[in-house]
Amino acid sequence: MIASTMVLLVFGVRLIDLQAVRGSELASSALDQRLRTTEIPAQRGSILDASGAPLAITVDAKNVTADQTMIDQPVVVAEALAPILGADADILADRLTGERRFIYLAKEVTPDTWEQISELRLPGIFSENSSRRIYPSGELAANVLGFVGEEGSGLGGYEYAYEEQLGGIPGELTFERGPGGRAIPTAASMRVNAEQGVDIQLTLDRDLQHVAQEAIAEAVQSSGASDGTVVVMDPQSGRILALATAPTFDPNFPTQSGQRNLNNRPLTDAFEPGSTSKVMTLAAVINEGAASPYTPLKVPGVLRRGDKDFHDSSAHGTLNLTLSGVMAKSSNIGTILAAERIGGKKLSKYLKKFGIGQETGLNFPGETKGFVPAHENWSPTSFPTIAFGQGLSVNAVQATSVFATIANDGLRVDPSLVSKIIHADGSVEEPEAPQTTRVVTRETAKQVRSMLETVVGEGGTATNAKIPGYRVGGKTGTAQVVNSVTGGYSKDVIASFIGMAPVDNPRLVVGVFISKPKAGRYGGELAAPVFKKVTSYALGALEIPPTGAKAPKLALTFGG
Repeated sequence: MIASTMVLLVFGVRLIDLQAVRGSELASSALDQRLRTTEIPAQRGSILDASGAPLAITVDAKNVTADQTMIDQPVVVAEALAPILGADADILADRLTGERRFIYLAKEVTPDTWEQISELRLPGIFSENSSRRIYPSGELAANVLGFVGEEGSGLGGYEYAYEEQLGGIPGELTFERGPGGRAIPTAASMRVNAEQGVDIQLTLDRDLQHVAQEAIAEAVQSSGASDGTVVVMDPQSGRILALATAPTFDPNFPTQSGQRNLNNRPLTDAFEPGSTSKVMTLAAVINEGAASPYTPLKVPGVLRRGDKDFHDSSAHGTLNLTLSGVMAKSSNIGTILAAERIGGKKLSKYLKKFGIGQETGLNFPGETKGFVPAHENWSPTSFPTIAFGQGLSVNAVQATSVFATIANDGLRVDPSLVSKIIHADGSVEEPEAPQTTRVVTRETAKQVRSMLETVVGEGGTATNAKIPGYRVGGKTGTAQVVNSVTGGYSKDVIASFIGMAPVDNPRLVVGVFISKPKAGRYGGELAAPVFKKVTSYALGALEIPPTGAKAPKLALTFGG
């Protein structure tokens, strides 16, 4: 009797403890075990072209998850899921076996795929809301757009650079689930809505981008080059209308391409500009009043400076060239002689004003600033080599921007790739106006443009850049490639042509760069035809008419 009383007393005390003393605590603990909090992904913003056409969009998707403790027959469940998910049944069975309460079976499947799985009503198989990044035009502008990883975050290009703005802010949903793991419809829940990411509208014209990509891809393939780049700019606004590179990749399947093809070469690759750099040198000489397009220069076949002999691309005796002739013939020696009229200190100042060695302001990950050695560090041979485009480095956008400055009457406008940011409520945020820098006078720029027109004319190095009905000007380049191991020059070159049209009232500047070609070598041979193809299309598509003005006659040589 006493023993029975003691047992009942112990049970009674325990019951009071559970119900009265710890009842609230235990009830809360039980509720906590039934509650589940899931993240509500924020809708990632889109990336659009200049007209608002989508280049990168987000569509609804589902992640397929599992609770291993609820699955009694993992092999059976795996065999049911395998054909729907396109997965190996044995691998799925292994993932479904164990004591883990939450694992992923598949990510970013379509809603239709999840609907097929849901209809099977498999125990322990659940879903969570997700999204999938889609690039409707595949490779179009891929190197600018970048791509996203499995977790939905940007891993390259502007997807990475604007991750915070595009990604938005995730929300949360907390709900009570029943024995089967599903939400109890009548139970209370708490929801914090996600904040949608912004849309980013670029300055790129998708049709012009397509033409540029096709043209450079064809040129790279036909010349056996390692890669190539096209930059199309509006010189007045600084807006980049096309930024193409080949080879490229499909951002829908980024892992199928090598790392180098994921890079945006027009901004990430630095190279010596070669003869296209002569535009900066000769513009500086004219702007300082040290010469004019008609100034005569006796150009010898060899010029010794420091401990080095300098030559032109083709051997010759003494030539009687005007400054315009130096530009048209792309004479290294003539450029050195002209540059010596202003000296290295002034030349260095102009290179910086043209933006060489400085960030473009495009906010692109991995961008190179290029390089110009400080004037105080120049050796006896630095001045002559820098004068005609060696011993300094640029990226393709910087090189094209130099010509855009001349096209824009000597006023450099920082390039831009983003035209506006569109918020979820429809409000529009305009980027800050690009910075401008007066590099040379309006008159100097006009004279240099006339000289550039001689490069495309008879006797120039870029007759392949002519466009019927339009006045075109530009400059060829055939720059030697530095050997990264030895530090000297290799046999490889970068063939380039940067031009503008119409040259007397420029609306477009187009730069073409072809790296390490095997068939062909010179910019006028390889890059100029690409310029012609891209620029011809752009002039028509943008409805830019010829000016109708006649080109001035500039003498390339002088008598005596």
